[in-house]
Amino acid sequence: MDRTFVRSGRAAVAAVLAAWALGVAGAEITVSAASSLREAFIEIGRAFEAAQPRHRVLFNFGASGQLLQQLAQGAPVDVFASADQDTMDKAQRQGLVHAPSRADFARNQLVLVAPAGASVHLSRLVELSRPEVLRVAMGNPDSVPAGRYAREVLETARLWADLQPRIVNAQNVRQVLDYVSRDEVDAGFVYATDAALAGNRVRVVERLATAAPILYPIAVTTGTAQAETAGAFARFVRGEAGQAILARCGFLRP
Repeated sequence: MDRTFVRSGRAAVAAVLAAWALGVAGAEITVSAASSLREAFIEIGRAFEAAQPRHRVLFNFGASGQLLQQLAQGAPVDVFASADQDTMDKAQRQGLVHAPSRADFARNQLVLVAPAGASVHLSRLVELSRPEVLRVAMGNPDSVPAGRYAREVLETARLWADLQPRIVNAQNVRQVLDYVSRDEVDAGFVYATDAALAGNRVRVVERLATAAPILYPIAVTTGTAQAETAGAFARFVRGEAGQAILARCGFLRP
């Protein structure tokens, strides 16, 4: 008998048995997602695990740009969800995500917020130029989509140059929310969903129009070893159960 054939046959059987064992044991996937998705995705993860008891979902939250850097450096990530199109575009150009799996799953809105008990009362964006406004927090535009959206809004309002000395850059949108909630700044730029989480600790000064809609895309990474489970999770996010959870957290449909 051809020994090469026997070895090949045994390898094939081993592969089938390994795939069967994985199916029985389930899979563990890691999802890197924008900070603003934390509460919604944790709940979605629980719902997914309840629907797929054999599988487990781990999360890594952070600024979209930082998550992209981690992915590019080889971080073991199976699903990537960013807070903007630009970051996902970069991931796609670098071959880090499967383009056919990419889809928008949520929409948000940028808002200007102030501490609930702030001594400086603001009623609209243009009032940030008032001399008594000393500190304005926003995500670092180089890595935080919310910061990039805020910079665009300020540039359109012709306030960006004048406000530069007063800008406090944060690592992500949740850090901005913390600054405002603790009354450490006079105002800050966050998403509407973040402002809702803060409750009565912050006050929404103005809802801001951005040049392009704030859409959140999700995609399966090219480096995943759990493509089937990763794809199932991405579809779950876009499905009825995932969309219902996102809606409860204040997100809009894309």
